[in-house]
Amino acid sequence: MSDDVIWHCIRHNHCSFMAKIETGIFCRNPYNATGICNRSSCPLANSRYATIRDHDGVFYLYMKTAERAHLPKKLWERVKLPRNYEKAMEIINKHLEFWPKLLVHKIKQRLTKMTQYRIRMRRLQLKVREKIMTVPRKKTQRDLRRLDKAEKAAQLDKSIESELKERLRKGVYGEIYNFPFKQFDTILDMEKDDLAPEIEEEEEGEIEYVEGDDIEMGDMDDMEDFEGFGDEDDILLDKMVTQYSSANCQSNLHKNIK
Repeated sequence: MSDDVIWHCIRHNHCSFMAKIETGIFCRNPYNATGICNRSSCPLANSRYATIRDHDGVFYLYMKTAERAHLPKKLWERVKLPRNYEKAMEIINKHLEFWPKLLVHKIKQRLTKMTQYRIRMRRLQLKVREKIMTVPRKKTQRDLRRLDKAEKAAQLDKSIESELKERLRKGVYGEIYNFPFKQFDTILDMEKDDLAPEIEEEEEGEIEYVEGDDIEMGDMDDMEDFEGFGDEDDILLDKMVTQYSSANCQSNLHKNIK
């Protein structure tokens, strides 16, 4: 199919790469050298065409000829261009020596633009800039809900605390002592030591002096009275004691029987 027929179909019927806007008609085809939709720049309506493409920072020169039109797999021939701008220009002049001058000029303009934006990209990467990150809408809403719940819980805690303080002031709970644990334990140990009986250990072999038992003066007189008794008196005294003891025993037996 001739190029004119292809262009007529694309221009007047339908083209999936065409983009019509207020400023003009543009082309989204990645092989377009200028990005404008016209007869000379259309890669579909020109059997002999060339352009430059970027693959991860590496530039390639793509060339299409009519002799390979029947081989879609090998339709485009590409040549890797060096990073040096002058050497890349030399390679373009070498491969496009007998091509139309207007197309070669467009390709050189495209190479110049692409080299400039690659330099700008390097400069921007070296600069330290703030990274703009998007936040999901659901996450922000969830965070806001959690914040509202936390505020309500904080207000509830404050109201409970104020109510407890008011009750303490009124004396509802009586006397409450909040001692630190360590000091409280030490106080308990001190109280136990005070309540424990003091046991004095006596050393063996130590001589001590102790006061005698208190004896009343009446007892001492009785003892003096007993000193004057003779042997007969002792016998009579023994009989009286035995009689008295036997009488006490009989009375105790009668009590137990009853």
